[in-house]
Order: sequence, then C-alpha cells, then structure tokens
Amino acid sequence: MDSKRISRRTLVKAGLGAVAAPAVLRVLPAEAQSAVIKIGHVSPKTGPLAGFGEADAFILDQVRKILGKGLVNNGKTYKVDIISKDSQSSASRASDVAADLILGDKVNLIVASAAPDTTNPVADQAEVNEVPCITTNCPWQPYFFGRKGDPKKGFTWTYHFFWGLEDVIGSYLAMWDEVPTNKVVGGLFPNDADGNAWGDPQHGLPPALAKAGYKLHDPGRYQVMNNDFTSQISAFKAAGCEMVVGNMIPPDFATFWSQAAQQGFKPKIVSIGKALLFPSVVESLGARGDGLSSEVWWTPTFPYKSGLTGQSAKELTDAYTKATNRPWTQPIGYQHALFEVAIDVMKRAKNPSDPKAVLEAIVATNYKSMVGPVHWSGQPVKNVSKTPLVAGQWQRKNGKFDLVIAENKTAPDIPVGGKLKPLS
Repeated sequence: MDSKRISRRTLVKAGLGAVAAPAVLRVLPAEAQSAVIKIGHVSPKTGPLAGFGEADAFILDQVRKILGKGLVNNGKTYKVDIISKDSQSSASRASDVAADLILGDKVNLIVASAAPDTTNPVADQAEVNEVPCITTNCPWQPYFFGRKGDPKKGFTWTYHFFWGLEDVIGSYLAMWDEVPTNKVVGGLFPNDADGNAWGDPQHGLPPALAKAGYKLHDPGRYQVMNNDFTSQISAFKAAGCEMVVGNMIPPDFATFWSQAAQQGFKPKIVSIGKALLFPSVVESLGARGDGLSSEVWWTPTFPYKSGLTGQSAKELTDAYTKATNRPWTQPIGYQHALFEVAIDVMKRAKNPSDPKAVLEAIVATNYKSMVGPVHWSGQPVKNVSKTPLVAGQWQRKNGKFDLVIAENKTAPDIPVGGKLKPLS
C-alpha cells in the first residue's frame, strides 16, 4: 500500500499532463465508510496574497463551532474534520498541500480560495485524483481558461463560484462614466494567471474597452514583485493616459503608486483589482489612498444572508470586527460562503463518503449564500456559478477610509452609497 501511495504521489507531482488514466489509479480510502467527514481547505495565510486569508481563523472557528455536534446526513450524524493548509501565496505550495490533503488525509471534499495561484493548482490536483472540489475568490476566466478548460467539455470534479471579467468591465464602465476623461487608459497587468486573463485580447479588458470607446494602452506584462514601474509610467505619460486599470498584488501597487507620485503622473481615475480590496493596503498609502477605486465583491451593505447561520452581511461583519479588532475585508463573505456551500453539499450527498455522491450533490446545488445565489446551471460554462459584483471608491472622511459603492447597474439589488469622484 505504501509503495502504491509513493508511486501515485510522485506521478501527480510530476505534472498533470503525465496522467493518462487517473480513474484506474484511484484507491478508495479504507475509512470510506466511517462516520467522519473530512473537508480539506487551502488558502494563502502568508505571502503577498495573505490578505485573502486574513479572515480564515475567524471563519474556521465559527464553522467548527456550528459543526461541534456533528453534521446530520440521512439521519446519521457525522463528525466533521476541517483540515486547513496554507498555500503561502505559491502555486507550487498550493499543489503540494492539496496532494497531501487528498492522498495523505484522504479528504472527502476539498475547498480553496483566493486568486488562481491557489484555486487552480488545488482544482487541478482534485481533478486528476477524482476528488470533489469547490473553489472561489478568483474571476472565473483565470480559473477556467487558466486551467485550459474547454467550454464544450468543462471539468468533471471541480466547481467554482465567483464573478467574471465581463462583470468587472461592466461595473468599471458604469462607474467611469461619472467622471469626464479623454478615455485613454493605461493597463497594468502582471505576468501571472490573473494579469494574463485581464489583459487577454479576446477574453479580457481590451476588446470590451475598445467597444465602449476607450483606448487601452498596454505596455506589456511585468513580473510580479516588480520594484521599478518607470517604463510603464513613462509610457502612460507619453500616451496621455488619464486613467489606469489593472490587477496587482498589494506590494506592486504600492510601488507603482509611490513612483507615479515621484514622477509626476496624475491620472484622474485609478481602478485596480486585487490590491485595493483591503483597507490595510489603502490606509498604508495615507492621503494618496483617497479616491482609488476597485471592483466590490462584498460589503456589510450587501442584501444577502447566510443560509448556514442566518446572519446578514452586517451581522457577519460586526461579529468579525468584534472578535478580531480589525476592519472588515471583502473576502470574509466569500470565505463564509465557501463553507456554507460545502456544508450544504455534504448534508445533501446520498453518501458523503462516496466521491461520486458528493459530486452529484455539488452539481445539484441551488443555495442562497452570504454572497448571493450559488447554482451551477451550465452558464457561463459548466463548472462556474456567477455571483453579483459592483464597483466602488475609497473615500477618506475624518481621517478614515470608507469603501463607497459608486455603481450598481450590474447588480441593482445592491444599494449605492455615493458617486465616483476624480482623484485630486
């Protein structure tokens, strides 16, 4: 048995392309019929994407307390063991810990969140090992096309819920129309799965912005953890860019924005995905954080409730800030929803120890979560359920930053809090 496991693990880590028939190699766990459900969880608790995992401890503590008396499925009570691993913001590390959860811990379900650096390698390991998997906190195009997904076929074992780049584009355009500009936009896209998806000439921002009358000036991909954005800033100044759009990790945006000030580049609108999700990042910029804008996944004002706890978005936020003494962050809602959906699936599975039964329950999901409805209907692709998205701006009042929702055309049930103001 040990030799088989070593051989299997070596094969998986050697690369997915080398695996021709994973179903033949799959070994049913010996404890498959026990009264314990194991859920593996992977997210970045450390590294440049650690902000995405900031609420993990709070969410896990809340979920474990709810499951303290077990999970009831078909009249039988199961103990639930949630095993959480740190991807360290690294794709290779995410792949390794996913393999450990699947092959070592023999989890019945694996869940993951936070950017394609974590979601994609975890989902790939789950797909090749035929283990049910649910992921979130990553636009669906980097998740699906970043894994070389075919819209005609999709994937078998791996399912995802989040919004897509078309929603970012729609929300940004609605917000940008509130401020007069020359519609010349500088693009900041890193050489990673997110950046390549956002800047993709077919599926990303370029064709949609062109159709809306905006001219995107894209100087090409930069390497993550870049310490010099002089060439990009010079290109934006030469092109007369009054706007900047992109998807960046927090350290890269801080470097860019500091160098933009030093080099006299003063755009009217700066809308950046990923980096500007977090209050701590914006606060670290001081006065120069005022007026920066971003997509808005989730806030305390969202009108959705948890199907697991009954909490409203504000009640979940208040519980988090009280427990941690930290400001709320957007990933809180999705981390909560990820476990909501996972628990709902395991409650409905005909046999929570049978991978195929768990998969069937995932496919049949029709759930109202903290971030909105989750239902895999086959649109936009087989493995993706889209969630609502709006856009907003960080506005400084009395020395404190508030994320103000500036448009809701893409999700009218989410209330607007104000209008976009040009950067001063």
